[in-house]
Amino acid sequence: MIAMALLVRIGTRSSRLALWQANHVASLLEPYASPTIVEIQTAGDQVRDVPLPQIGGEGVFTKEIQRALTEFKVDVAVHSLKDLPTVHVAGIVLAAVPPRGPSGDVFVSHRHDRFDSLPKGAVVATSSLRRRAQILNRRPDLQVVDIRGNVETRLRKLDSENLDGLILAQAGLERLELDEEITEVLDPSWMLPAVGQGALGLECRFDDEETLEVIRLLDDPETHEAVAAERAFLRTLQGGCQVPIGASAKVKDERLNLRGVVLDGHGKRRIEGRINGAADTAEELGRQLAHDLIARGAAELLGVK
Repeated sequence: MIAMALLVRIGTRSSRLALWQANHVASLLEPYASPTIVEIQTAGDQVRDVPLPQIGGEGVFTKEIQRALTEFKVDVAVHSLKDLPTVHVAGIVLAAVPPRGPSGDVFVSHRHDRFDSLPKGAVVATSSLRRRAQILNRRPDLQVVDIRGNVETRLRKLDSENLDGLILAQAGLERLELDEEITEVLDPSWMLPAVGQGALGLECRFDDEETLEVIRLLDDPETHEAVAAERAFLRTLQGGCQVPIGASAKVKDERLNLRGVVLDGHGKRRIEGRINGAADTAEELGRQLAHDLIARGAAELLGVK
């Protein structure tokens, strides 16, 4: 029996988008428990003026929240799943993945109505090596610059730094009710999203049975299977959220279709593939696709031995 008065402390980053996500989870929990939100500063939040790989890359938006979970300061950690490393943390389980939002990337510009209409030499900003590589693979004539800050900060920099365009996640803009800023939703045939993009990951302590029972009520099996395939693909490639790897999995009628891509950092080489199979073999499908790309040269592009 689930205790209606169970207190669930939700650990989250303090950005407006992260708080939207935490409050969304809290609203889903309210029929079953009494949620409260605990804001936590992460390394990625504290250092905003250097590219993410220089801060440490992996886990810069998640480690401090996971530490709070293991130290019993919170009961559930809410992450943007694309930020959550695939390496297992002792004592923690990915307990639930709620229904996914839009998983794609968008082009934002105050000067041009489509990405493909950008003139030669136009300046496009992104904080993601994955986006940078795919931009340059499609348009090697563009200048791609790094940009940091939350969504609102990046939108302000579009004009203040004289940029021709930004590439951002569709889900973040929609969740912040900034979808009027979207100029174009980019075609996933050339711009594959990050692993887990658009999905939330809810972590709990593995032995906190009361909280696990409640949190698992929020899980969407099809979304969970899709991101499991994507994360297995990434893990097998020994990649993280700061490498040029993209993936997108869809589940329909208990079948899973997974697309994946690996690029070199300059976007000159692109290796991609697709696999489909039973949704309940999601992780195996992710591993199989990764091994296929490795056999075709993906490890060389990523510098993995």
